[in-house]
Amino acid sequence: MTILARLEQWKQQSKISPEQHAHLAGLSRGEPFSLFLELNVLLYAGVLAFVAGLGWTVSTWSEQLGDVLVLTVLSTILAACFWYCFSRAPSWSRAETPAPNPIFDYVLYLGSLVWSVELVYVEKRFNVLSGRLDLPLLATAVLFFFIAYRFDNRFVLSLGLSSLAGWFGLTISHWPLHQDAAYRQYAILFSLIVGVAGAIFQRLGLKPHFFGTYLNIAANVLFWALLSGVFNRQGYGLWFLALLIACGASLAWGLTRRQFAFVAYAAVYGYVGVSSMFLRGVFDETVVLSYFVLTGVAMLVVLVQIARRFGRPA
Repeated sequence: MTILARLEQWKQQSKISPEQHAHLAGLSRGEPFSLFLELNVLLYAGVLAFVAGLGWTVSTWSEQLGDVLVLTVLSTILAACFWYCFSRAPSWSRAETPAPNPIFDYVLYLGSLVWSVELVYVEKRFNVLSGRLDLPLLATAVLFFFIAYRFDNRFVLSLGLSSLAGWFGLTISHWPLHQDAAYRQYAILFSLIVGVAGAIFQRLGLKPHFFGTYLNIAANVLFWALLSGVFNRQGYGLWFLALLIACGASLAWGLTRRQFAFVAYAAVYGYVGVSSMFLRGVFDETVVLSYFVLTGVAMLVVLVQIARRFGRPA
């Protein structure tokens, strides 16, 4: 039996979807296929790596290079990126707008990240705000929201939501050190505001395709907040109940809307929460290791099966 005949058989048996059949059949015939998603991820990762290297260089060699040179280079890159974007962007629209050329989104993302690097550098070197970054974070969030909606970029929107989270007091690096109820309150409030704001903007038809970004960030922040409560030594019962409710809601949303990410959130975060309850007070390393090996493999198999079902037509 040839590969094409076997693929046709699998499609008739509903083992693969028509889209998967078309893709695999094209590969077997040697037809070209798109690498757009892979290249897109690599290019964004490249921009992020470049800015990380730029930040390391500025932090390490700032005294040798001098503040004037560092700020001149950063400001030049920032001005060039924003000039390029504003000069080539199409007119604004409430609906989804494609980028005017292949490099536009990457230049926009680069400029947004360089703005963050320059802001941190100015505060670190000159301490103009006496260590208080709440107002700059809020201003940066507003700037990123404006840029994201003006140029239709979900990556910049994620930066804006992250800056807003920082303004709310969600300093993730503090969570492992301080299981403070205040952080959970900030996180829950933040996730509710972000989710409601995304729903309102979608209802108003204002870049409705951004709703997924709002919802994904709100869901992850909410789950992290609930998990931090489950890991408490006392009063974890209510947090565990809240986690189960959130997992159920995420699972229902993912199955109803056929969005596998929310099914995965429910499975992964629920697994972590349930595991913490089962292993609470267990200190035998063999028992703990056996538990994670067996349940981890089972969880992986279940997720793979669910992902395969999502690939089939409803």
